[in-house]
Amino acid sequence: MCPTGTDTLWPRPAPSPKEGRLLKFLESGALFTRAGAATWPKHRTGLVSNVCVRRKKRMSFRKVSIIIWVLAAVLFLLVLHHNFLSLSSVLRNDVTDSGILGPQPIDFATDVHQHPVNGRQEEIPVVIAASEDRLGGAIAAINSVHRNTRSNVIFYIVTLNSTADHLRSWLNSVSLKSIRYKIVNFDTKLLEGKVKEDPDQGESMKPLTFARFYLPILVPGVKKAIYIDDDVIVQGDILALYNTPLKPGHAAAFSEDCDSASTKVIIRGAGNQYNYIGYLDYKKERIRKLSMKASTCSFNPGVFVANLTEWKRQNVTNQLEKWMKLNVEEGLYSRTLAGSITTPPLLIVFYQQHSTIDPMWNVRHLGSSAGKRYSPQFVKAAKLLHWNGHFKPWGRAASYVDVWEKWYVPDPTGKFSLIRRHMDASNIK
Repeated sequence: MCPTGTDTLWPRPAPSPKEGRLLKFLESGALFTRAGAATWPKHRTGLVSNVCVRRKKRMSFRKVSIIIWVLAAVLFLLVLHHNFLSLSSVLRNDVTDSGILGPQPIDFATDVHQHPVNGRQEEIPVVIAASEDRLGGAIAAINSVHRNTRSNVIFYIVTLNSTADHLRSWLNSVSLKSIRYKIVNFDTKLLEGKVKEDPDQGESMKPLTFARFYLPILVPGVKKAIYIDDDVIVQGDILALYNTPLKPGHAAAFSEDCDSASTKVIIRGAGNQYNYIGYLDYKKERIRKLSMKASTCSFNPGVFVANLTEWKRQNVTNQLEKWMKLNVEEGLYSRTLAGSITTPPLLIVFYQQHSTIDPMWNVRHLGSSAGKRYSPQFVKAAKLLHWNGHFKPWGRAASYVDVWEKWYVPDPTGKFSLIRRHMDASNIK
């Protein structure tokens, strides 16, 4: 041990060579006893004491250094932990409020709503168009999807600038607060030269009808998405529809008309309404050159699952635009068009090149008189109900409006109202 207590620090001369070796020996950690130190010359004892002081100072400095390093390490770990928690919080956020989603010919407005989701779940993009005069339908459809699934669904709601604020205020309703969505402004310039005005087509000629053609732009970076019309109600878990298997090389899966559950239940021998000839003018040479059988079963594009990786690889959007332009120039669609104006180009592009969805995921015709033939049991069993046709569930004379109304959320602004309610009220005297 080093001398302590009454040991005196004597001034000492410069150490001799032997003393130098002794210093090195002592500084290397050699031990000596208190008694032994007392027998040394005083100047050597002072030398030893000085060495001990220096050793103690170095030990104290090392202790302080160690403490500082430990504190620095703890501080670093705390900062790292805080940053990790912040990153986790960001990753758990439902949607980033980043404004423009990408350099695309569409304007994007993002709305953020937080609610707990399982971060390990795959995100399910659902695209729906929402026009001002049909906004209540879109709200009911979105609500029905949201309430019937625990999956991580995000809605891409395609609309026009003039409707965005109304839509946003409606989605801020208490019962819709937990819905995750992005409002997407549709650029109508995309349709210039591709659509010919036809007053006889009415609803089917509105710009948002064609939003489904531009899915890769509307949901950039997404590999797979679901498109649904605004006149549907979903009664099953949308995850089952999303998991529809698509065959290799197929960019989409549709519900076919001639073998759908709807057709089997209420319509038999419907003729051309469910075949290609009901949509395309086979008198036109360009159509005949396609060698598509006129009796081929058509499909309904109001509900479909899209493989957007394959869609982009095949340039489906460009193909659809090509046939839109040709129709403007040559009039290729049937004059007795059996459905939406958007159906013919899809029938051409996806001829024998599409997969099929479970027919119970697009039970349709509730918007026509045929829908009245459904039994309540069949309607209850349907995974998705589709009010395609002239009669919408927010209007007059549609079938099973009570089923639709379960999912409808009243407009807090009062701009949208159910037409039949006004009718009922006017009939009460």
